[in-house]
Amino acid sequence: FYYLDAALAQARSLVEAGADILDVGGQSTRPGAVEISLEEELNRVLPVVQAIRQALSVPVSVDTTRATVARAAVAAGADIINDISGAIFDPDMLPTVAQLGVPIVLMHMRGTPQTMQQMTDYGDLIREIGEFLQQRVDAAIASGIDPSRIIIDPGIGF
Repeated sequence: FYYLDAALAQARSLVEAGADILDVGGQSTRPGAVEISLEEELNRVLPVVQAIRQALSVPVSVDTTRATVARAAVAAGADIINDISGAIFDPDMLPTVAQLGVPIVLMHMRGTPQTMQQMTDYGDLIREIGEFLQQRVDAAIASGIDPSRIIIDPGIGF
């Protein structure tokens, strides 16, 4: 839904179908995806967040690994930050989210979208995912994020 009208129509359709939260992302995170520039991500995300915020009352999550995008998205009306890296890619993400006072979704992922499919060997899958997520929760709390605002995602889709 690259074009604003199409993105807003999809958002309306999803809400009519019962969506409780809309997650907006400008950067593909599928395996093998190529990273886009910060400027391109901002240009893709901000107009959609603004349009959804003006038209709908549903909470808006922004899927980003960049603190700059998180800050701009919340200023544009986003309610939640969803970071597929568990806030590892950008060292400013956790302090930024703490300052913004919004919830954050911390996802488990190994490597990057370019390398994640080569990093799938686990000795104990559930334990290792749990340890990763606990470490990220601890880092979020240490950065000043209220524990009630931390959501974890085991990254099952990956």
